[in-house]
Amino acid sequence: MAKQKHTIPVRPGAKLELTVDSQGSSGDGICKYEGYTIFTPGGIPGDKVFAEVIKTTPRFGVTRLIKRLSSSPDRVKAPCPVFEQCGGCKLQDLKYDKQMEFKVGVVKDALKHIGKVKIPSIKSIPAEKTYHYRNKGSFAIQKQGGFLRIGFFKQGSHDVVSTEKCGILHEQINDAKEFIRELLIKHQVSIYDEKKHLGLVRELVIRHSPETNQLLVGLVTTSGEFPEEFLQDLRDKDSCKKLNIHGIVQNINSQRTNVILGKETRVLCGKGQINEKLGKLNFKISLTSFFQVHPEQTIRLFETIADWAKNCTGRILDAFCGVGAISLWLGQSGLRVIGIEELPQAVLDARASAKENGIESCTFIEGKVEDHIRKFKTQDIEIIILDPPRKGCAEKIIQAISEITPKKIIYISCNPSTLARDLARLENYHIDDIVVIDLFPQTQHIETAVLLTLIEP
Repeated sequence: MAKQKHTIPVRPGAKLELTVDSQGSSGDGICKYEGYTIFTPGGIPGDKVFAEVIKTTPRFGVTRLIKRLSSSPDRVKAPCPVFEQCGGCKLQDLKYDKQMEFKVGVVKDALKHIGKVKIPSIKSIPAEKTYHYRNKGSFAIQKQGGFLRIGFFKQGSHDVVSTEKCGILHEQINDAKEFIRELLIKHQVSIYDEKKHLGLVRELVIRHSPETNQLLVGLVTTSGEFPEEFLQDLRDKDSCKKLNIHGIVQNINSQRTNVILGKETRVLCGKGQINEKLGKLNFKISLTSFFQVHPEQTIRLFETIADWAKNCTGRILDAFCGVGAISLWLGQSGLRVIGIEELPQAVLDARASAKENGIESCTFIEGKVEDHIRKFKTQDIEIIILDPPRKGCAEKIIQAISEITPKKIIYISCNPSTLARDLARLENYHIDDIVVIDLFPQTQHIETAVLLTLIEP
């Protein structure tokens, strides 16, 4: 039987009056027109808009907002002056309680339609600090028409929206960024052109600890050298002291790639790490190491994990452990944890942090999770913690878990789609608890923690 052809009721260029009914996982508004789904970037549920269709597919269309005819009662004024151009914080114009409803809804929808798994009610932990919370800024750098742009990419493009201040970052990060901008302009430092694959400076990454007030500045470059006069000003003791710059490093990335950081990092000034503190724990954080960006919410996430793991008498396997933050949080109460991490510098940071905190119950293995996890199938692993990147867990990892058969799995996810897929693959486990913890206020990004228990035969 031939597939039924669906008639698309609109064409590119058509101008329509639409009502935004809901939001997609991207944060874009969703409208219906004669049963056809239309995405409207910039729209939130309850808006009435006048928009132009710019793209159609058999399943959906996309519009460009021309005018907002009336506003949703859930709309607020975004404080960021470049909010409508920048692709970073897509939810700034939505009331915060509605942001949380949106995020919980995205997780429910993914589990229902992608995972097809039965779920208990989903809890949520909103953030108390919804601005000036982020402890890391990654800035794109471009030179356009002689003007140096430092900021974030415009949505759907590689054009940088330049801004002096970003409202979700710690103020010290904004100040350090502008210090670097002034020096790049003053010394006419070569800026990378991604189309020509020429130039020196590609990105700027700045990390900050609100507890120690230390800053780590990372200049991401191709394999060239900085002008000596630039380095002299960069290392100026008075400027570094004023900005609390603890270290400045150069990260080398000579590849034609959208990946920000390369494998080699050189210290230009001070230290190659900053000291961070969460609760009673001290951490060593390098430029390339993964660490959660909202410290206050990270503590609430770790407290949730610790509550789920508190009665563990066996060993815990912390896959994708990064700098060992979860491992050490559990280890401080005496739990025995083995962390696996692919990034060599993160493993060094984890071991240094374990030593500094006097925690001997945590050990760390360098390598890919899929290369090491099967070694533990004959050992006493009671809990496995999964905190994978956005792509989720490889099939090898899921298979290995079925062989290890831990009593509990704690899955931490930053991507509801791959979370739902992986939960469906963990067939011998029951979902006991799900918590959406807002680590990324004002953005569409979602962090979810899930507790699973083994179904006894």
